[in-house]
Parts: sequence; structure tokens; C-alpha cells
Amino acid sequence: MSQKSVLITGAAGFIGFHLCNKLFTLGYKVTGIDNLNDYYDVNVKLARLKILQQNPAFDFYQIDITDKPKLDGLFSKHSFNYVINLAAQAGVRYSIENPYAYLESNIGGFLNVLEACRFHKTEHLVYASSSSVYGANEKLPFSVHDNIDHPLSLYAASKKSNELMAHTYASLFNIPTTGLRFFTVYGPWGRPDMALFLFTKAILEGKPVDVFNHGKMRRDFTYIDDIVESIARLIPRPAQPDKSWTGYNPDPATSFAPYRVYNIGNNNPVEISRFIEVLEDKLGIKAIKNLLPIQDGDVPESFADVEDLINEVGFKPDTPIETGIGNFIEWYLSYYSVKV
Repeated sequence: MSQKSVLITGAAGFIGFHLCNKLFTLGYKVTGIDNLNDYYDVNVKLARLKILQQNPAFDFYQIDITDKPKLDGLFSKHSFNYVINLAAQAGVRYSIENPYAYLESNIGGFLNVLEACRFHKTEHLVYASSSSVYGANEKLPFSVHDNIDHPLSLYAASKKSNELMAHTYASLFNIPTTGLRFFTVYGPWGRPDMALFLFTKAILEGKPVDVFNHGKMRRDFTYIDDIVESIARLIPRPAQPDKSWTGYNPDPATSFAPYRVYNIGNNNPVEISRFIEVLEDKLGIKAIKNLLPIQDGDVPESFADVEDLINEVGFKPDTPIETGIGNFIEWYLSYYSVKV
């Protein structure tokens, strides 16, 4: 069988980096693109990229998905069996301060990816959505079969828009599209703007950690290895039309078109206060907590129903936070040469 070729956008990002490494082990030829922007410390992205570029199965191009001519040129030059779109402007809180960045990257950039897939006959487009799309929903666990019409941030709205756009292209041009709603991803090489990174840095420096909703926030923390295992299993399984789908009672998770969405979460929400306890235990240092009210755009709890994922690929994310946080701390102390 000839070697399958994959394009990963956002390859120098947290999930992109780990996914590239996973796909190398599975024999894929991986092309990565990233704009290497400074939303967070570029040095972390460059360090990830340096590791990836040591693998002969990897090619890298510094391209922004909002740059349609460069993206089209890449698709014309290479033949990709699969496209994994992880490039996006991330962050719920940042979307309140800088809304236009989300329109440009998450909407305009994703449209460029869809158009490239349309004209170059991509076998399967897999793209990052987010658990934030559940917005004001209160029925738990969150199910892909639930309506998601009440987002609480522009970031969430942009991710729901991606799902709608993907459905349109699946319907019009028969492009199999699969959207992945990630739930609070964490682990080694994580994003410096995420809670685990911020908490660890503050605790080690003896500074207070900002704990929103007075520590009562609950999150379905999902370890990075479980995320990439799920993606890797879904890549060679292009979305199929649901023959039982009907417009009289439309299922939001499937379609008459080759379109699917999946939750990828640990299916086990943990209170932030417990998350910090585990972090304190692993570091051997007590946190100074700055208890604050819930922030605009945040949801009090996330909890993933992953039944559809299990049924499709036979895998359930289940890494306990004790293991995941321990692995992160080991990486953090080594990467930043910190002695505890």
C-alpha cells in the first residue's frame, strides 16, 4: 500500500505537534503548516517544530491559512489524502478582547481550507471544533446529538460556524468532513495560556493563582495522548452519510451528507479545586489561591458524552489527571530547567 499523505495545519501547536509525532509512528507522510504567530510564546512553538523537523517523514511550510494564494499553491504542489485543520485563533477570553482575529482565522482561514479541499479532492477533512460550542446548554453530559444554538463567546460561535461550513461543503461537494469537539486538552508541551501552565508557573514562583468561580468550575480535562489517539483512529474513517437521517427530526451529529461531529473528552469532569490539589501534590508546594467570580464567556461545567466516538473507533479517553498532571510537571521542570 502506498504511503498516505496528511496535511496538518497548526502543526507547531500543542495538539498539532503531538499528532504529527503519532502519525509518524503509523507510517504517514506528514506535511505541516503554521503561521508561528505570537499569541503565546513563539519559542515553545519553535522548540516543538525543531523536534518535528528531525523526522524525515515531515515537511514544514510557514503558511497562514488566511493566505489563500500560498495555501492554494501548497495544495497544487502536493497531493494530500487527508487534511487535519487544527490552525485557529484559540481562547475564549481573548475572543472578547480581539474579536476580529477570530473572524479572520477561524472563519476566513477555514473557508480557504474548505475551498482547497474542494478543488483537490481531499478524501477526508478532519477539523478542530470545541466543547465551547455547547454554550448555555445545561443537560449533562454534553451530547453531539444536542442542539448548540446558544454560544457564550465569539470563539464558540466561530467553532459552531466551522461545523456549519463543513456541513455545507459535505453536502454541496461530497467532501467527507469530521468535526472534533475537544474538551480541555492538557499535557506536556501544552499551551502557556492554559490553566495548568499558568497554575504551575505561578505556584513555582510563589505567586497567587487566579481561580475562577471560586474553584467550583468543573472541566472534563482530557490528556493529549487520548486526543491524538482518537484523531489518528478517525483519520482513515471518512464520514459517511447517515441513511436514517431525516429533515423532519434532524440529528445535529450526522447528516444525509458525509458529515460527522464527535466529542473527545475524558467523560469524567473534575472540579478546578481538585485539579489544583493534584498539582500541589505533584509539585510538593501549596498554591496561593486568588478566588474570583466566573468570567464572561466561561461555562461552569463541561462533561463529554463520548458514546459516538467509542462506537466509531473503539477507544475511550480515560487518562486520570494524576497521571496526566504528573507527566506535564515532569516535562515542565525539564523544559524550563526548574529544580523543586
